[in-house]
Amino acid sequence: MSNTEEHAAASGTHHTPQSSFWRPQEGCNRWVDLLTSVDHKKIGIGYAVAALFFLLLGGAEALIIRLQLMSPENALIDARTYNQLFTMHGTTMVFLAIMPLSAAFFNYLLPLQIGARDVAFPRMNALSLWTFVFGGILLNMTWFFSDGAPAIGWFAYAPLSGPKYSPGMGANFWILSLQILGIASMVGSFNFITTVINMRAPGMKMMRMPIFAWMTFVTAFLIILSFPAITVALFQLMFDRQFGTHFFNAEMGGKPILWQHLFWVFGHPEVYILILPAMGIVSEILPTFSRRPLFGYPMMVFSGAIIGFLGFTVWSHHMFTTGMGIVATSAFSIMTMLISIPTGVKIFNWIGTMWGGKLRFPLPMLFALGFLWLFMMGGFTGVMHSSVPGDAQQQDSYFVIAHFHYVLIGGALFSLLGGIAFWFPKVTGRILNESYGKLLFWIMFAGFNLFAFPLHFLGLSGMPRRTHTYKSEMGWDIWNHWSTIGALVLGVSILLFVIHVVWASKKGAIAKDDPWDARTLEWGLPSPTPIYNFAKTPIVNARDQFWANKYGSKSEKAGEAIEAGGGIHMPDRSWMPFFTAFGIFLIGLGMVFLNSEITLFGLDFSHHYEIAALGGLVTFAAILGWALEGPGGYHIHPQVATENNSNKEDA
Repeated sequence: MSNTEEHAAASGTHHTPQSSFWRPQEGCNRWVDLLTSVDHKKIGIGYAVAALFFLLLGGAEALIIRLQLMSPENALIDARTYNQLFTMHGTTMVFLAIMPLSAAFFNYLLPLQIGARDVAFPRMNALSLWTFVFGGILLNMTWFFSDGAPAIGWFAYAPLSGPKYSPGMGANFWILSLQILGIASMVGSFNFITTVINMRAPGMKMMRMPIFAWMTFVTAFLIILSFPAITVALFQLMFDRQFGTHFFNAEMGGKPILWQHLFWVFGHPEVYILILPAMGIVSEILPTFSRRPLFGYPMMVFSGAIIGFLGFTVWSHHMFTTGMGIVATSAFSIMTMLISIPTGVKIFNWIGTMWGGKLRFPLPMLFALGFLWLFMMGGFTGVMHSSVPGDAQQQDSYFVIAHFHYVLIGGALFSLLGGIAFWFPKVTGRILNESYGKLLFWIMFAGFNLFAFPLHFLGLSGMPRRTHTYKSEMGWDIWNHWSTIGALVLGVSILLFVIHVVWASKKGAIAKDDPWDARTLEWGLPSPTPIYNFAKTPIVNARDQFWANKYGSKSEKAGEAIEAGGGIHMPDRSWMPFFTAFGIFLIGLGMVFLNSEITLFGLDFSHHYEIAALGGLVTFAAILGWALEGPGGYHIHPQVATENNSNKEDA
């Protein structure tokens, strides 16, 4: 019997999954349901599908970069194409892959973990998804125009991103797409904060919430506090490019360094926006497979909050070489050293959780342990950057690239893939193949280290970032050669993992509702999760209530759940979030074309406002329709809701 079959055959009940874990409402076409659903679980799945697509796209861009650098004086691509790929790879991986993949977990899991039936604002949640999708489309449309993609780096330093040094539409696509993606992030964050504050189950005190719910809460605050900075910077850059202002033009009295300050006031909290969800996922996986409660729960909560707070005090360690002065560099150096303390607290607490536990090593646990090792590697080099003299030598070298790839790929991505393996049974009712998954993990782990570790040596030997070729005399040949081989191995393994996830969602072995003997509320629900989540509102008497229900004392076990009076109210699906997002997309597209020579379908749109005006009308009409829709909704009777999952309606 295979490992997956052993999971399915283990003691305890399990439900036969329906034909699809995406269950349209009765009488609703599957595609209509896809575009109009306001169910937080379907929105989470939508985020995951789009993020995995962009992950593969960003990975393909990275592989072309690595192939160009595999040998000295290579001519696979020219310098401009290299800079375009460099820009699009960084932007895609940060804004369209890692960040939205975290949002997929936020959407699907947060209401389940706190005992809620949905998020506070379901239609705003749908708006968040579709603005993200349209923002990603707008960014990648730039490849199909004559100017091609932007060649400004994912950080778009001014004045190089201004009209003088980056003419054409590429940078405009970048600016407007990030503005739209910012709307998606802000809308979602306000929704999650409201959900946590107002919709926790009875007895679910803040200090009883799962760590992942806490990290979602902290991350949402980071987003709403950091995104205004880049929003202002993007508006200023757009005005410089489209309307002739001079915010970053030194010749006209502007300050190019202002862009760096505004960008990194956002950019460094963004690092923690990417890594805190990963820490939350690991904090759920390790206790489950150690069969112990999370060690030092209060300190894990407070350290996450402290990391979020201190993340706003260290932005200028990205700017040690800009001549800020001794006082500023000293202050930011000290704060950078301090922020390593709460991170160290988390690492020691994870180790404390495993110490003396009854460890098991299924696929999610391997990803969690891989995260722990790789993230520490990236963290150690991050502490090195807090030293101003050391950072002056490492700045803009491949040593920096090694550091943040260990943090964001070895750290964030490995944790997110572990989260997919961990919650996959709950989402789909099926389970990934353990043997195949473990093989892919070890290939991925080896490929990543073969790719990223040589970058340290390249940086220390002086190879600068953002250079598309080099001479053999520099001595960088061997490290670039092996790094490219590692990148190819890593890329293929991630592709195979994604393919396996898609295959297993339809053909994987059937999983029981609680295949891991887990701890939090979502594991007490049928798999796949019903549309209404909880047939009865749970009462929470302990921190890990589902674990307490199974193994806790009599006082910890939950009492009778609260009956849903008059049935369970479910919100209606709506077209308005989709059309609102589409209108915003048209506004952005129109602003891209505003001062560009462009012809579409035989029509000249140069210096005209037609597309932007049409987008404004669509947005206004959709918002008006949204307001006139009213709350709506329908009810499911509690008796229907408690029926076996296999008997529920399916289109």
